[in-house]
Amino acid sequence: MGAVVGALAATTVGFAPNAAAYDAKSKQWYLAPMEAEQMWKVSTGKGVKVAVIDSGVNANTPSLKGQVLTDQVPKSVSYRATDDYTGHGTTMAELIAGTGAGGGLQGLAPGAKIVPIRIELEGLKGGAEEKQKTPNSVAAIKAAADTDVKIINMAFGAEGPDPDEETAIDYAASKGKLLIAAVGNDGEAGGRIDYPAASPYVVGVAAGDKTGTVSKFSSSGGYVDFTAPGQDFPGWCDANFRSYCDDRDGTSPAAAIVSASAALIWSAHPDWTVNQVTRSLIDTAGRDWPEDEPSKYLGYGGVRPRVVLEKSTYDPGPANVDPLAKENGGDLLAKSASSASSSSTTPAAPSASASGTSQAPEKASTGGTSAAGSTAEASNESNTLWIALGAAAAVIVIGGAGVAIMRARRAR
Repeated sequence: MGAVVGALAATTVGFAPNAAAYDAKSKQWYLAPMEAEQMWKVSTGKGVKVAVIDSGVNANTPSLKGQVLTDQVPKSVSYRATDDYTGHGTTMAELIAGTGAGGGLQGLAPGAKIVPIRIELEGLKGGAEEKQKTPNSVAAIKAAADTDVKIINMAFGAEGPDPDEETAIDYAASKGKLLIAAVGNDGEAGGRIDYPAASPYVVGVAAGDKTGTVSKFSSSGGYVDFTAPGQDFPGWCDANFRSYCDDRDGTSPAAAIVSASAALIWSAHPDWTVNQVTRSLIDTAGRDWPEDEPSKYLGYGGVRPRVVLEKSTYDPGPANVDPLAKENGGDLLAKSASSASSSSTTPAAPSASASGTSQAPEKASTGGTSAAGSTAEASNESNTLWIALGAAAAVIVIGGAGVAIMRARRAR
């Protein structure tokens, strides 16, 4: 499977993370409004493992020392898993589980652990031999499904669907994994959401800024499930790991923050199923539109794990009912939750139709959008997707209709 990468935009070069002049955490504006310090008194994500399927994860950055389970990478996909060739995967891992040591990025779930799986994306050097040895997304997803990770983070996408990738996703979902993917950065060029974010059983994440406004670059459509901060904070510039770049933008970091949010909740409630974790994220998301009318730009709203964590008696609903069954086109997650002890290791049948299109119906897209479907007008309330118990709509400006063209796999 061919693959290319779309690097996140960076406007300002920072300093090496161990330099006194640079403090990445101070630039992570969302930590305060999400009340990270308060959440960490209840949960840090301890006991939860997250598979990061990306460009590799450098386990030796100051923020990730001791956080990456290199010995638990499945042998079938272990090729150079800790050799990150762009810095993208390492950034995602730090946003999820970084400790912030040495001035590095502070993860939202610093008690969680990372299982890195390196796949072929744009920027991979070494020619045909290197590509042959590097796993593709299908092998990576299947391998992650057979580990004890609870969450699979995917910050890449392609126009699709790929039947083999859909099969792997079905398999992972049947094993009770929570699959989270970036929806893409094509908001100003038509906004098409690529796969795997558009696949059944995958939670698609859009990006927003510090005002609670969805980012102009963030793709939109019926497969957006949540919005999370994805703008104006640091990330690694390249594979040399000499410095961070400021003002990194993309739906990739937003997906990582949703993965970390899920890790916080799952750590606090280790007996919950994937259905219950997902439902708690949906029910507590910041929005001012009906829950049953998700926005094509913001999905069910801004992710807010603290609303779950601050109530020890929070009711997550039934363990064996998939809250996204309608969008998923079936109840596979519900079946997996009720048969978690199943010993089956055979992947499910492909979920793509013979024509190559997804069988999952698109979600309703009325919430938070205008009648024209191109702009969601702001309400008179404050945009507080990340903070308040009741959040507001966001202003969305979509630039240009664009023309759909074939795009290879790329990082988000």
